[in-house]
Amino acid sequence: MTAMVETDVLIVGAGPVGLTLGMILAQRGVAVTILETRHHGEPPNVKCNHVSARSMEILRRLGVAGAARNAGLPEDYANDIAYRTSMTGKAITRIPIPCRRDRFTATGGPDTDWPTAEPPHRINQLFLEPILFEHAVAMPGLTVLNRTEYLAHAETKDGVQISARNIDSGEQTTITARYLAGCDGGRSQVRRDIGAKLVGDAVVQRVQSTYIRAPQLLGMMNDAPAWASFSLNPRRSGNVYAIDGRETWLVHNYLRDDEPDFDSVDRDWSIREILGVGPDFSYEVLSNEDWFGRRLVADSFHKGRVFICGDAAHLWVPYAGYGMNAGIADAECLGWLLAANIAGWGNAGMLDAYAAERQPITEQVSVFAMNHAHAMAKERKVVPVDIEDDTAEGAAAREALGRKIYDLNVQQYCCGGLNFGYYYDRSPIISYDEQAQPAYSMAEFTPSTVPGCRTPHIWLADKRSLYDAMGPDYTLLRFDPSRDVTPLMAAAAARGIPVQLLDVVPGSDGVGPYAEALVLSRPDRHVAWRGDACPTDPNALLDTITGTTASMN
Repeated sequence: MTAMVETDVLIVGAGPVGLTLGMILAQRGVAVTILETRHHGEPPNVKCNHVSARSMEILRRLGVAGAARNAGLPEDYANDIAYRTSMTGKAITRIPIPCRRDRFTATGGPDTDWPTAEPPHRINQLFLEPILFEHAVAMPGLTVLNRTEYLAHAETKDGVQISARNIDSGEQTTITARYLAGCDGGRSQVRRDIGAKLVGDAVVQRVQSTYIRAPQLLGMMNDAPAWASFSLNPRRSGNVYAIDGRETWLVHNYLRDDEPDFDSVDRDWSIREILGVGPDFSYEVLSNEDWFGRRLVADSFHKGRVFICGDAAHLWVPYAGYGMNAGIADAECLGWLLAANIAGWGNAGMLDAYAAERQPITEQVSVFAMNHAHAMAKERKVVPVDIEDDTAEGAAAREALGRKIYDLNVQQYCCGGLNFGYYYDRSPIISYDEQAQPAYSMAEFTPSTVPGCRTPHIWLADKRSLYDAMGPDYTLLRFDPSRDVTPLMAAAAARGIPVQLLDVVPGSDGVGPYAEALVLSRPDRHVAWRGDACPTDPNALLDTITGTTASMN
């Protein structure tokens, strides 16, 4: 017998991206079903170690940022990036990053004073994903079907019919949904089923990665512990992530060009060289997590009523932590667009904005990551032979390499540009003006109200974050209360388009980059329109932001 399920949106994959998309939709009153092949509570692989500030902002809106921030490493465990000759060897340089206890109070370092209420958080996916999962399944309207695999789908006149199977019982399920979203990873079946192909560089880097338990390692270091510890010596280059801050570690061994596969280097030897320990040191291998660094972007992000997000849509070298985090940004973009359409106020043309916005961003971010990967690979190839020597020459070599490594890597670990600089410059649902969006780098960006940019964050006079004061849908920010916005607000209300008016009273730091009297911000905190007066034709603006204009073209 085949079971029948009806839902608004069917999501394949309950990793961080699929769970985020599900939570965004459920928060907006959309019925969501998620298929997941793992058991309820089955831990993920030890993958992403970093939640970006932009992702933390999203989790804050979902009500789960606090729980995420209170998990992971011990609260006083430094989030620094340490570079040494080996894990237990001589110091080369260090990028200071506050521990989570000090995250909101620390000043003066390269990773402080973030222009947001939610700075980044270092936490392994092993701890993050269960928090997201339990928060998601507690939300009304959201159902996770564990041990259930997606088989195929077919589009119908007004939706999608999906076939699925319970892995344990073999029972078949037919699911009818208005939309289907594939958040099913790099080997995505949904991507293959819509005919999308990954295009780019299939192998940029090979990393022999091992998850170990070594309780004694923490006490063997010659300087303070760090979240990430890079080892640079002539024999082996790699890095070690602290997972629980006590006894578990993830060891990355970067294979060289003449080492073609994961078995071409003795795993135990490489781990000992990276850790800087002898044959009497004991550790337990918990799992092997070998991976390829890639630069691949899907040539299509959707077909009809089917969309792909996260690793299903793009894979690249995970510098700056922007694998999972880019996927979470995909989920935010797709989530509010689908919800607007399902609620009835968003035209079908709105959904074209997803690929128009997210596909170019993944290209931009992957280029930054690729360039950084090549630069780091170059440095690993030229580690001075005397880097470990207890001589004046050895000390000079460590100092010189340290300066280069610091300048190169502070960009990716304190990456304000990647978080807040990217913009949507070809969206069909943004009302652009003559001004171009400011350029950004991995580290640097210019806050701007140019349409398509991130809505600049400021603190209000009542000490609230601007983002906390904004509504869940569109928010019209008014910086001059004398400006009459009645025509726009009335037109939006008449058409059932949710727009909240917020008269902004800035705090002591002022209005920042807000030069216009009016800024219309989208649910995902991107600028949709700006001006000094209410638009002369409010319905023309509303036609743009709801996709009506795009549907007519």
